[in-house]
Amino acid sequence: MKRSKVSVVIPVYNEEDNLERLFERLMPVMSSLGREYEVILVDDGSTDRSLDILLKHMVHGIKVVELTRNYGQHAAVFAGFETAGGDIIITMDADLQNPPEEIPRLIDTMEEGNYEVVGTVRRARKDSIFRKIPSRVVNSITRRITGVNLTDWGCMLRAYRRSVVEHMIAAREHSTFIPALASVYAKDIVEIEVGHEERFAGESKYSFARLVSLHFDLITSFSDFPLKFMLYTGFLLAFMGIGFGLVLIVARIYFGAHWAAEGVFTLFAVLFFFMGALFMALGVMGEYVGRIYKEVKRRPSYTIRRVYSSEGLINEDSGFRVS
Repeated sequence: MKRSKVSVVIPVYNEEDNLERLFERLMPVMSSLGREYEVILVDDGSTDRSLDILLKHMVHGIKVVELTRNYGQHAAVFAGFETAGGDIIITMDADLQNPPEEIPRLIDTMEEGNYEVVGTVRRARKDSIFRKIPSRVVNSITRRITGVNLTDWGCMLRAYRRSVVEHMIAAREHSTFIPALASVYAKDIVEIEVGHEERFAGESKYSFARLVSLHFDLITSFSDFPLKFMLYTGFLLAFMGIGFGLVLIVARIYFGAHWAAEGVFTLFAVLFFFMGALFMALGVMGEYVGRIYKEVKRRPSYTIRRVYSSEGLINEDSGFRVS
């Protein structure tokens, strides 16, 4: 029986200090698989020497996808998905926190259990506590939203069947979270433990602001909970306002107008409270409307400038897009 072809998709953004070591560790692993493979490295608008280093290592089985600018990690992964031709598609980071040596285990697990998605749990995670705590919160939220009981949704090292990847590409969503999106189209999902290492060199490209944005994308792309929360909060505040108004009337009758400085401070407190709740509700609704606006415009989530392989330039200004 013909063995499945494997594609490894790796987004790259300003990783010049990590790439040499990545090739040293990754390529022996791929050669040892004993099957057809390809490694797709997506240059996400790097401003350092990353693209030059990628092109220098152009050998059989390697493709380099050059994006026109920096679109973000998830858009870069989708660009790799659209270029990939494998039956099993694996994603991983370029910073070597995901050990390439774990790739054969993902493939074996997928084929032995005929799974559609193989997730991973980072064993003895090397991140700081400031990354671990938000990660636990997001993992809990994602489990509730998706209804899929996986432990670690944030690990980039994952394996997908081609059918699942094709469904994700066809979804054409701008703001999304790939592991959660995959759970929409996959029935048989499993999770295995993998090693985790400290970043080989450089600093993480995910600032606190980008992490918050990613987490909000997760919530708003897969749930209308924030809108329902504001609806229920609005009802609660309305009843509280009515009750508080009755208390003020009774207190004014019994204690007179001087009991709370003619009620001025109480009025301001109530006013600021309701104004804050109103602006919060408008902000949540605005986020949803903004995402609808992005989808309606149909602008591409990314644009590929060139695709390189060992045989030379495959496409220039290829027009591969997700819109």
